[in-house]
Amino acid sequence: MALLEIADVRKKFGALEVLKGISLSVEEGEIIAIVGRSGSGKSTLLRCVNALESIDEGTILFDGLPVRRDMKNLRLLRQRMGIVFQSFNLFPHMNVERNVTLAPILTGKVEKSGARELALEVLNRVGLSEKIDVYPGQLSGGQQQRVAIARCLAMSPELMLFDEATSALDPELVGEVLHVIEDMARNGLTMILVTHEMGFARNVSTRVVFMNEGMVWEQGPPAELFANPKTPEFASFIRSSGQS
Repeated sequence: MALLEIADVRKKFGALEVLKGISLSVEEGEIIAIVGRSGSGKSTLLRCVNALESIDEGTILFDGLPVRRDMKNLRLLRQRMGIVFQSFNLFPHMNVERNVTLAPILTGKVEKSGARELALEVLNRVGLSEKIDVYPGQLSGGQQQRVAIARCLAMSPELMLFDEATSALDPELVGEVLHVIEDMARNGLTMILVTHEMGFARNVSTRVVFMNEGMVWEQGPPAELFANPKTPEFASFIRSSGQS
């Protein structure tokens, strides 16, 4: 059974249908890069996977469990999925250690006595263990995003979702965040990334999914997909992103 199974998912905002029958399976250990033009439904799909948005039709199964906003164990499900947004969403009045360990402490994943050790462990994975006592305002944008990733890792997720995690960063800071995500990929963590970083999608993902007009237009291994686009829409998208 796939870790994540999305079947014929539809989503409307008023009269506008944003997702038009999306079906997608994600196996454990896969790194899925979702690409496409703005307005193609990429971020909406990711938010539906984490039940931040409800769906109108279809089903989403995570580890065999239906994902719905009204599900009884939604909080427990979200503990098994990390999500990183464009904005870092760190608490400015808490230092890095507290930002990283707040959720594990509140959910009982770690005792307060072991919180600092956990923080050091996950911060080391993102190259920021020396920043454990500083506050978000003392960090660069790239460092803040790496702390946001560490905060997710502290919950030991089975699936990580990234919604344009580098798009709010200055160009010179993008690389440090992508490096952390690449390291996570090498360690076998299952990930879905909505990204405009085409080089990253091409070189790191195990599968690229091209969305267009609220549908999955093409998908496959990146080398194959970029070399031989099957539709003019994806060929045009590749040219416009400088990957042809």
